[in-house]
Order: sequence, then structure tokens, then C-alpha cells
Amino acid sequence: MPLILPGNVASATSGGFSVDNSCRFDRASSIKLERTPGSAGNRRTFTFSCWFKLGNLASSVSDYIQIFGGFDGAGNEGLFISDADQFYLYMENTNALISNLKLRDPSAWYHVVMAVDTTNGTADNRCRLYLNGSEITSFSARSNPTQNYDSGVNNTVVQNIGERIDDDYFDGYMAEVVLIDGLQLTPTSFGEFDEDSPTIWKPIDVSGLTFGTNGFYLSFSDSADLGADSSGNSNDFTSTNLAATDQATDTPTNNFCTMNPLVPTTNITFSEGNCKMVTHVSSDTYGGGIGTFGLTAGKWYWEIKMASLLGNHTHGVISELTAELYQNVTGLHNDTGVTTFWNDDGGEMIKDGSYTTADYGTLDDGDILGIAFNADDNEISFYDNGALIVDGYTISTTRGTLFPLITTGINTTSEVNFGGCSGFTVSSAANDENGYGVFEIAPPSGYLALCSKNLGSDGG
Repeated sequence: MPLILPGNVASATSGGFSVDNSCRFDRASSIKLERTPGSAGNRRTFTFSCWFKLGNLASSVSDYIQIFGGFDGAGNEGLFISDADQFYLYMENTNALISNLKLRDPSAWYHVVMAVDTTNGTADNRCRLYLNGSEITSFSARSNPTQNYDSGVNNTVVQNIGERIDDDYFDGYMAEVVLIDGLQLTPTSFGEFDEDSPTIWKPIDVSGLTFGTNGFYLSFSDSADLGADSSGNSNDFTSTNLAATDQATDTPTNNFCTMNPLVPTTNITFSEGNCKMVTHVSSDTYGGGIGTFGLTAGKWYWEIKMASLLGNHTHGVISELTAELYQNVTGLHNDTGVTTFWNDDGGEMIKDGSYTTADYGTLDDGDILGIAFNADDNEISFYDNGALIVDGYTISTTRGTLFPLITTGINTTSEVNFGGCSGFTVSSAANDENGYGVFEIAPPSGYLALCSKNLGSDGG
């Protein structure tokens, strides 16, 4: 089971340009950004660049998800991810490019560039795709647009980010969303390989680019106006179903832990950028999920809102071996390699299937459960709305890499906050001592948010 993917995430030690914000797109909430230009730009030559992190995979919803496109009268032309998790570039009412590579890692940030110049005399150079700084050259299908074809992009028709006209919504996070009107550029206009770690592709400052008539730069820096254009062109987008809480600090230069939808689960729906889990079971069966970050050292903090308590919650940590061995998360709160707080009548601790007799108190609907995991000393502590209820409980001796664990009972909702974006509304905006994460309750002294900059600085 992989930890954080190093090849497309800027580490804390890489330096350079820092991306402060992203925007969360929740498919279930039908989120989109739209703009209709007042005049046409260059419909033959343009470049679209975007950093994105997946929530639910396209294959998991059996539908296409749109990143960006313009309506041409018959359909949207632009960039999608297909229901087989492949890049899908649609142009001239046909499948111009379908990549062979699969986009199936919800723990990592990707960078895509779609560079179009239909005036090019070489057919294969009219539509080009790049992923994490390298050109994609392997395609399961290719049908190049005719020379000098005028696309729907940059036309005086609706331009969409996050949704196609027939409701194919993106699910996940986007950052540094850029359109260059009039130029076919390469990825080096938007990113660079790290000098010290040459396999790491990272963002650069794009504010000085020439954006062209209908070009734009969405930095998502204003939580009150997430469609605002930062290019200077005032090509603002109108948002639908976006809220200030959809502004995230989970970015390509500081990647945060979320829940992992790839780990097989039982009757679980993931939403809100993999920060919300709803269990759908009708018997005494537990479903659940684990976090995307594996931990071997350091002190870490995250929090969970008890959104509904129709079934019991158990929250804590799980060993990598246990998570891989079982292939589902049903009943994992009772297994070897698992240590959790069980929010039953009189909260108990469970370790390797054994229950304590202590009564730590039971959380109510709406309470915030804070989890402080000390991987250095093999201990875990729990807080109820900031009040310590379990102090330094020794976790399972079955160690290796450990992951955050949530298991829930019948028709139960859990909303998790690892600091980069939350499944619930955070009002207090407390940070860890390094200034990272946005929490409802300040982490205990010495405990950090689960993000790549803290991993790099702390060695966890």
C-alpha cells in the first residue's frame, strides 16, 4: 500500500513557488464554474493547464467527469476523464485523444496541460496532452481535428470548469487553473522539475504569462468569490453550489491526507473531497475507510465530527498489514493491528480485538473528536470538543506503517478534517505550530497536521 506519491508532489524542502489554495468540487453537490465570453478569442490555438487531485474516480461513478470545455453546439469540446479513468480530449465531435494511462491515485496531485493548435500542418501536433511535465504519447484512440478547425473553446458560448452540459461533474480538487488564449505552450510555462529531486514536478508562478483575450487564471484565493480571475483580464466565472468552505489549503505544494476510496469498503459513500463518509448498512455490520497517509514516526493530529450517531463510531489507527490482509473494512475495529476509541454507551478503547472496561464517556451528535497520534512513543490520545478523554493509550504492538482509521455502524455519517479541507464547517481556523492545517480545535502542543510539508520537516 503506497504512501504519498513522490513523483508529482512538491516536498517541503523543494522550495520555490507555493500554491496557497485549491477549490473542492463535490460531484454530489453538482458544483461547476461557468463563463460565456462577450467576444470570441482564438478558437484554433490555446493552452489549458490545471493541477488536480481526484476524489471519487470516474470508474467508481461509471461516468465521464469534465475538467474544462467549451460548448460547440453539439456538445462540449475539451478535456475529460473517461469512465475508464483515462484522459479523453474531445474535439470536432469525435474522440480526438484517449490516453492509455489510467488516473487512479486519489492521494496525489496531478498536473495536466492540454495544448491545441489546429493550424499546425502536422496532424499529431494539433492536440497535445502532458501529464506531470511529460508528454503523453500512448493513446488507445486518436482522431486529429482537421486543419484550421474552430473549436468551442474561446467561442462566445458557455465555457465550463467541472461540468459538462449533460451533468458529468468533476469530483476532487483543482488548483492553478489557467487558459492561454492564442498560444500552444508546453508544461514548462506552468511548472518545473525540482533541482534536488528531479522526479518531482512542481508549480511555478504563472501570473506573468500572456493570457490573451479570453485567457484566465483561477487561483481560488478569495473564498467569497472562487470564480474570480487573477490574470488581470477580469474573465470571472460564475459558480454554482460552491461555498467559502470549498476553498482548501490542500494544494500541489502541500498535499494533505484524505480518506482513501481505493481501499475496499462496505456500503460506504465518499463525498466532499473524500472528507465525508456515509455508511449504508441494514444489519449489525461496520463499514469504514482509512487515510491516504501512512505513518511510521512523528506526532499527528486530525479531527472527526460526529455528524450522526444512528450507529456506533470507532476511530483510531490500523496497521498496513491488517488493512491489506482483510480487503475490506468490515469489523476491522475488532482485529489485530487496530487500536480505536469505541463511541458506545460509555466510550471504550479497543486494541487487537480486546475491549477495556474503562468508561471514557460517550460523544454526542455534533461533537468534535480530536485524535492525537504519537507514532514515536506508540501512543494515541482522544479529545471531546478539546477536552482530553483518553490520555496516551498504548496502541497495538502489531506495527509497521499505520493509517488513520474510521469504522462506522448502521446509517452513520463521519466528517473528517485532516486540515487541508474539512467534511464539516470549521469556524475557529486553528493551525498547527508550523502554521499548517485549518482545525476547529487547536492541535495539542507538538502535534502536526497530516500534510506533505510536515512530513518533509518532521520525517514522519
